[in-house]
Parts: sequence; C-alpha cells; structure tokens
Amino acid sequence: MHRRLIAPGALATASLMLAIPASAAGFSPGAPGIGDPYYPAYGNGGYDVSHYDLRLKYQPATDELEGTATLLARTTQDLSRFDLDFLLDVSEVRVNGAKASFTTSGEHELEITPKSPLAKGTSVTVVVRYSGVPSSKQAYGFTSWHRTPDGGVGANEPEAAWWWFPSNDHPLDKATYDVSVLVPDGSQAISNGTLQSTSSRLGWTRYTWRSDKPQATYLATLAVGRFDVTTGTTDGGIPVVNAYSKDLGANYGAARASVERTGEIADWLSGYFGPYPFNALGGYVPNTTTGYALETQTRPFYSPRQFANGSNTSVVVHELAHQWYGDLVSVRGWKDIWVNEGFARYAQWLWSEHEGEGTAQELADYVYASHPADDAFWTVKPGDPGPENQFDIAVYDRGALALQALRNEIGDEAFFAVLKGWPQKYAYGNASVADFQRYAEEVSGQPLAALFDTWLFQPSKPGAPAARDASITKAAEAADASVQPKSWKKIAATNDVHEQEHGE
Repeated sequence: MHRRLIAPGALATASLMLAIPASAAGFSPGAPGIGDPYYPAYGNGGYDVSHYDLRLKYQPATDELEGTATLLARTTQDLSRFDLDFLLDVSEVRVNGAKASFTTSGEHELEITPKSPLAKGTSVTVVVRYSGVPSSKQAYGFTSWHRTPDGGVGANEPEAAWWWFPSNDHPLDKATYDVSVLVPDGSQAISNGTLQSTSSRLGWTRYTWRSDKPQATYLATLAVGRFDVTTGTTDGGIPVVNAYSKDLGANYGAARASVERTGEIADWLSGYFGPYPFNALGGYVPNTTTGYALETQTRPFYSPRQFANGSNTSVVVHELAHQWYGDLVSVRGWKDIWVNEGFARYAQWLWSEHEGEGTAQELADYVYASHPADDAFWTVKPGDPGPENQFDIAVYDRGALALQALRNEIGDEAFFAVLKGWPQKYAYGNASVADFQRYAEEVSGQPLAALFDTWLFQPSKPGAPAARDASITKAAEAADASVQPKSWKKIAATNDVHEQEHGE
C-alpha cells in the first residue's frame, strides 16, 4: 500500500543524441525508458543489472548523503551510451574501470557514455560517485525521500531509488543488493535483508545489509534514525528484525503491538501462499508524516498514522502478503498492479475470517452493496487501471472482489491451489494479469475469460446476473448485504494510503 498519483510517464523526455565516434559504428544508445506505457521514462534499455553494491555515508542532522554505487550488469545490445535513473549530484562515473563521460537529461536521467562502446552480452561494472541532500530533490513535482526529525527514509512506489542510488528503476530489472551505510553513533541504518555486520570507529557506525534474492528497485529501502530494534525468529526459522522510531509518541505502543506479530502472520500466510520466500523478515516504523505503508522486500515500511487508532494487524497482513504477491512475483508492467494489490487486500479478508470478524464472502457482498452502479468506483478497471488510478481504492477492493468471484467460480480446492502455486511458478521473476488468468485456467480446467473481463476489465458494476453467477448474491438480493462486517473498519483504516502525498 503506497502512494504515487501523478503520471510522469506522460512527461517522458527524449534522450539527447550525442555524437558517436566512428569506432562505435553499429552501436546505439540504450533507450531512456524500459518500455512501460504507464511510465515511459522509468527504467532504461540496453542492459540488465544483476547486483547493486551501495556504500553510503549519511548525516542525519543535515540530510547529506555521500555514496559510491557499484552496479554489475550485462549489456543486451551493442551499446554506445546508456542511462541510469538518478537525481543526486554525480562527481565521477567509471565503466569497466575507465572514466566515462556523463550528463543529465529529462527529469531523472543520468546519461553515461563509456570510453569504449560495449558489445552485446558484455559484463559491465559501473561505478558512480555521488553526493547531495535527497530532501532537496524533486522530479515531476514530488519527492520520495521523507525527512524525519532524526534522519531520513527512502520508500515509495513506483519510484524511490532515484533519491538515494542510481538504478535501472523498473520491476523488470531485479537484482541482489549489498547496502553499507555509515551513520553517526547513536543513529541506526535500516535496510532490506540480513544485517551482515556493524562496526564503529571515531564516532561513526557502519551497518551492512544484504538482500540475496532478486529485488525490484522500488522495494529497496533505507531508513536512518534513532530506533528501538527488536529481534526474534519465526516458528518457521526465519530471523526477524523490527525497528521503531524512538519518537513515535502515543503511536509507539500500537505500532509495536502490530509489527511484533510479523513472524506469526508470515507463518500464517505461508499456509495459503507457500513457504516464505526470503531469508529475512521484519518491519520498521519511522517517524514520518506519510500515510502509507509499503512492502519493501523482507522489511515493510509502515507510517505511524496507521496506528493512530490502536493496533492494526490488518495492514501488517497486507504488506506481508506482498512478500509473495509483488516481491517474489513482481509485475511485468505497472498496469499489472492488480496481481499485487488485489491479492494483498484479499489476504486481509482471509485474516478477517481467521479472526472471526467477517468472512471473505461477507466482505465481498459488502463491497458490492456499498457502491451503487453510478459510483465512480466501478469505472476503474483493476486489470488495467491507468497510471492515474494505479492505486485507486477500486484496485484493492474491486480487485479482491474479483478474487472472491474466482473462488466461487472454480471452488475452494482449485482456488487455494492457484493461490499457493502461482508464487512458485513465477518465483523471483515477473508476471502479468494475463499470465494469472492462464494459470488459473490451467489449474482449474475452466475457461475464465468472461469472468476476468467482467470483474477486472469492464468500467461498470457487474449486474445482478453476473453477481449471482459468481455467488456474490446477497448484494443483489438481500438486505443484510449492507451490514458492515466487524473487520471492515480495521481494513478501511489502511485506506488512507490512497491520500495524495505529492501534489498533482
């Protein structure tokens, strides 16, 4: 659950064509975007990154960040020049050890021209030295770097990396990560994966984190501040590291009472989705003014606001469900966001059943009954909502309603086989809504095109016959469909994630 409302893809800027030396004949620049129609300027063409090594120094008092990023990549074309997505100030770039020339273009492009052109299939090491104040940088009128009273946080979707490391910023290019951060004694640096080491010298402490499974760039996170850190192990044997800002005030107890249940909830989710797919787990709650949470891989980000009314395990369920649906299997394109959000919302409905606070069917009936046919809710198509509606509430609630319709259509045995089998089939890769439909048809042995079209792609409320066919019948035929399930307010308490954080 996250925030980004504007559609900067519409502002994509063509990369400047630089002169190519004769020795580079036949070589061409990599595209300034990876090809996603929602965000044409996001990601880049011409190469694929396998690993990011980020060695950083951060001063919480001034929000100054210094870094050396080393990217291991392989070219996918004969390459004369390539882009990285980045906003901070670059002092030097080296490609395979040799100094490279560089410039900037568009809102967030760092254009790099290596000393010699790179043949297709070449292994490439790119080193970028940089510095800057992340909170002073904007692209498309917003920032994804959150200043806190004791430091800063990089966390947002679909983009956050630009503010703290250069990258190929699209889920199609997943990589492993080493993140090593030097901070003043008394502050801590929180990131993804496992804490490999800490070391202190001359008033500074270095924290070194490792994510050893493929991770999308928007799922990488960094938080520096003063935290209370807890550690533990799940019943399944996964180490858990949680962190809570020391200045959460009245929200501290509720935040901790919620996030400390991470191990329990992950073990419970594994019964539906299969074994937990990573070697680390946890969550962190910095003192931000944001309203959203985000499924940053292995260690979700939570905003204090989500615990303003007491404990909220439902939001923890949502972000942990994303570890399978969004992190293990990531979107092929941003239009496929339903495969992340509809499923994480449905996990909240299953948790409601588990807690005895309303069944998934009762929640589906309530969603259907709560939105009359002329409600704009039904005009959003969860299967392809458009960038302006990517995180609209309909992608979540109508998206989960579609899953209940699927469950009723193919039966519990096939439905839960699909839920568990899908993350294994596309593990550590990417997949689309169309891939999911094909997989559900394969497992169930039923044609499902009409059902998917009705519930995911029609900009209108499915009529009573369709609802009846999908056993979403109470809403069409019974008065009690409008009775609010006990869990509804807890689930809805996560919905302020949809409030705008950056202006239009």
